[in-house]
Amino acid sequence: MAEGRVVLEKLAAAGRHPVRSVLLAEARVEGLADVLAHLPAGVPVYAASQAVMDAIVGFPIHRGILAVGERTPQNPQALLAALPAASTVVALSAIANHDNMGGIFRNAAAFGADAVLLDADCCDPLYRKAIRVSVGAALTIPFAVLPRGHDLVQTLAGAGFETIALSPRGEVELHDLVPAPRTAALFGAEGPGLAGELLARTRSVRIAMAGGFDSLNVATTSGIVLHHLAAARRQPL
Repeated sequence: MAEGRVVLEKLAAAGRHPVRSVLLAEARVEGLADVLAHLPAGVPVYAASQAVMDAIVGFPIHRGILAVGERTPQNPQALLAALPAASTVVALSAIANHDNMGGIFRNAAAFGADAVLLDADCCDPLYRKAIRVSVGAALTIPFAVLPRGHDLVQTLAGAGFETIALSPRGEVELHDLVPAPRTAALFGAEGPGLAGELLARTRSVRIAMAGGFDSLNVATTSGIVLHHLAAARRQPL
């Protein structure tokens, strides 16, 4: 479910997930004429009064814009293999909060990450709230979900990626990190963090902080790390 003008624009423009139908409050139809003109031919657009739309949705939806898209799952190995020789992947393990998921996807788009790879314990990036928090980035960034039992680090290594794992006890400070041409930044859930066996098989990285404090929100952490990786890639060889 895509909600709001910006998210609908991204859903239509990205083309990653086909638009199946659009539902608008009557008052929004005229103002969305330019967006609707870019929808593929044949996509039905329905209009209803605000009262009817609120009843359908189940609460007062002030944006008055909803669209249904079709999921197009990607094969993890095929996704990684198709990435450029120099590329950045965001890897996620057990991220269960949709606000954090949306924030991470927004950061991935903002700092030019090439793809996101999730393990089976992550929440759904295409859940409505995650899409909304991502400002539609969950609809534009290529991503794949590993089947349960598949190894996240091993899958990345098989595609030629060095995985750096974020941890308050990381062996390397972020500002000292020189990323490999193919780098995957691995983030875990707040609280428990990444599993010890994942940290043992990766290069662990920490963000320097003021004394007495050692952790950040995972979405905030992803923004700092991805900014550093993007800046490092812009440096001349």
